[in-house]
Amino acid sequence: MNIDTSRLQEAAAAAAGGQQYPAGALYVVATPIGNLADLSLRAIHVLGLVDAIACEDTRVSAGLLRHLGLHKPLLALHQHNEQGESARVVARLQAGERIAYISDAGTPAISDPGAVLVAAVAAAGLRAVPIPGANSAATLLSVAGDTQAEGFDFVGFLPTKAAERRGRLQQLVGLPRSQVLFEAPHRIAALVALLAELCPEQTVTLGRELTKQFETVHTAPAASLPAWLAADAQRERGEFVLVLHAAARSAADAAELPAEALRALDLLLAELPLKQAVSLAAAISGAPRNGLYEAALKRRESAG
Repeated sequence: MNIDTSRLQEAAAAAAGGQQYPAGALYVVATPIGNLADLSLRAIHVLGLVDAIACEDTRVSAGLLRHLGLHKPLLALHQHNEQGESARVVARLQAGERIAYISDAGTPAISDPGAVLVAAVAAAGLRAVPIPGANSAATLLSVAGDTQAEGFDFVGFLPTKAAERRGRLQQLVGLPRSQVLFEAPHRIAALVALLAELCPEQTVTLGRELTKQFETVHTAPAASLPAWLAADAQRERGEFVLVLHAAARSAADAAELPAEALRALDLLLAELPLKQAVSLAAAISGAPRNGLYEAALKRRESAG
C-alpha cells in the first residue's frame, strides 16, 4: 500500500489538532484489527504527537509506524512484563512526557495487555486518555443481528484445558444476553464441536479475519457449525470472534419459578458471582436457566 505519509499527517493534524492533548498523560490508542484504513485521523495525530509509544510487540508496532511515516521510540510492554514496565511509563509521565499505548491490533486493555498500565497511571493520579477505534467484539456484534439479546457479555478466550473449557461454556449457554468469545485457529474446530454438543439449537455468529480481504461472517445454529467449518479448509485459518446469541425464550422460562429454586439462587448469590450462582441454581433445582438469570438480575437491581 502506497501512502503519501506527509499529506496523511497533515490531514490528521487538520482534523484532530484543535483538541487539547495534555502533557503527562497516557494515550490509549486503538489500532486496526486487520485493515489499515480503519485507523482514525485522531489516532494518527496522537501517535505523531507523543514522545514515545509503549506497545505489545515492537516489531508489529514498528511496521504500523512505517506505514504512517512516523518515527518514535518504542517501549515493549506486554503480558509478561506489564507490572514492571508500567512503573517506568508512570515515571516518564510524571516527568511530563506524553506516551501512547497500543496493542498489536484493536483496542488495548480489553483482551490484550494495557489494563495494568492504565490502573498504574490512575493510581499515580495521572490521566489516561482513550483514543477509540477498531474493536473486534463490537465489529461482530454489529452484524450478528441478535434481536433477542438483553445486552451482551464479553468473555474473550475460554480456558485451554478441556474440563475447564467445558465448564466455562456450560455457564454461558442458555443465557438471555449475547456472549462474545475469541478463539485461535488451532482450537476453533474443538470449540464449534463443543457448542454443537452443549447448545445445538442456539444461534452463533462466527467472524473470521474481520476487516481483512477474506473476511467471513457466518450465522447459523450451533449444530451446523462443525460441518460448515469442515467443508472448506480455509475456514479454519485466521483469528476468530464468535457471538453466542441469546437463548430463545420458551414457555418454561416464562413460568413461575419454584420457591426451592429461588431459595437456592438467593443463597448462591450471597456467595458467588451472578453467572456462577445461576448455573449452579439451575443444576441443583432443574429450573430454567433463563428464568433464574432474569430473577438474579432483578435481585441485584433491587439490592443496588
